[in-house]
Amino acid sequence: MRPWLSFSFLSLGLLSVGLGLPLHAQDLAATCQASSSYDLTLQPRQLVFERTTPEPARVVMSEGTLRVDGVLVHGVGGQQERVRAFEREVRALVPEVRAVAERGVDLATGSVREEVAGLGLESDSRDELDRRLAAHASSVKQRIATSQSTKDWHGSAFEQYAAEVSADLLPAIGTDLGQQALQAMANGDAQGALALRDRAVGLAAGLQARMRQDLQTLRPAVAALCPSVQRLLELQRGWQDGQGRPLQLLERNP
Repeated sequence: MRPWLSFSFLSLGLLSVGLGLPLHAQDLAATCQASSSYDLTLQPRQLVFERTTPEPARVVMSEGTLRVDGVLVHGVGGQQERVRAFEREVRALVPEVRAVAERGVDLATGSVREEVAGLGLESDSRDELDRRLAAHASSVKQRIATSQSTKDWHGSAFEQYAAEVSADLLPAIGTDLGQQALQAMANGDAQGALALRDRAVGLAAGLQARMRQDLQTLRPAVAALCPSVQRLLELQRGWQDGQGRPLQLLERNP
């Protein structure tokens, strides 16, 4: 399912992405028991819903009209107000989702700082890591604020961004720990070097657990969005494509 009604693709923990941790903030689709197989693109005068399969593959919603795979849906006249209401509801929901996503970035970044603090990095390394974290947090928030399509947050586009974050952040930690381990070995402290290795290996698991706990504080904010999701489900009830098939831009989860 494409998470156009989920903020998990926006609020993935900043360094959890960089380190490849499979961690998401509480998913709106799961919480509100609704999801979509469509990508959503916001345009000034229309909403565009797209997917590869199954048909219908492209639905354009604009000022009370529905165009499905290039064909204006017949009989939409009696549904125009509901279509308009659906579009208004989606546009009103997007900034609320973005706000929760930005809070997720802040929480995740704080989790990273707290977890890394236990590694005993040198002060210069900590300062550099803080600088890079702040820069990436700002970048992610900017992407959240300006993104107009869920296509920006999955597949190759997101994987490339995650790789860039990883390549920037990991050296700040790895270089410092490596130097500490070499110094410990030079001083004959093999046990100390092993302890450093264990701390580095345990970083991923510790960070994942901390983020999962910290991001739970977003749960009430996510639940507050569910009434809007339920209204969207009700508004689309009875919609059909040009062939009389049910048109479900949103689906109820079992």
